[in-house]
Amino acid sequence: MSRGKKYQENLKKYDKTVSYDLQSALELVKTMASAKFDETVDLSVKVNLKKSQSVRDTVVLPNQFKGEKRILVFCKAEKEKEAQDAGASFVGAEDLIEKIKGGWLDFDVAVATPDMMKDVGKLGMVLGRRGLMPNPKTGTVTFDLKGALAELKKGRMEFRADKTGVVHLAVGKVSMDSEKVVENVKAVVTEIKRKKPADAKGEFIQTISVASTMGPGIWVSAKEGEGV
Repeated sequence: MSRGKKYQENLKKYDKTVSYDLQSALELVKTMASAKFDETVDLSVKVNLKKSQSVRDTVVLPNQFKGEKRILVFCKAEKEKEAQDAGASFVGAEDLIEKIKGGWLDFDVAVATPDMMKDVGKLGMVLGRRGLMPNPKTGTVTFDLKGALAELKKGRMEFRADKTGVVHLAVGKVSMDSEKVVENVKAVVTEIKRKKPADAKGEFIQTISVASTMGPGIWVSAKEGEGV
């Protein structure tokens, strides 16, 4: 795939064979952001996993950079007030399920009480493809709606390793203070390390890179305690 002139110019600003300390890598990312919009800073972490292993969890970033999330809650009538009081944008049961079946997806995250999952499961093909299916592993299937929504409003984000063992996650904006993005990266990497499978062999964190939406990736030192 051919890249634009600005992208090619950016490649000359750093050494692609070198792993930088995190602060330096993020400063390079900032200097190479050339889009007219405020580009997102993306983190990619390659972990050492067997085919049978996975890494998946959530993390609350210390420094937020996204707008208010539109949270949808699937629950029965007796839990509706709790969901509304906790700040849910949409609350319902079969009515919302039918609405989504009709193509409506105007929300950012979905939460469900366990007694709703049999019905919500019918939306697997729709919600699953978009990463919106409630899941107990990410705290989005729970009777504690107040607690779940409080965490989501703080900015709790899900992360998971893809089929190639890479965790991709947005960790900030180019316009943010580098120190704040550094804190976000460290929070994510700490949580990824915490999810290391007990039977994982060898060095778990293999590579780390950061990039802006339109910019090239910058390698960050992946050694324990170094760079991150």
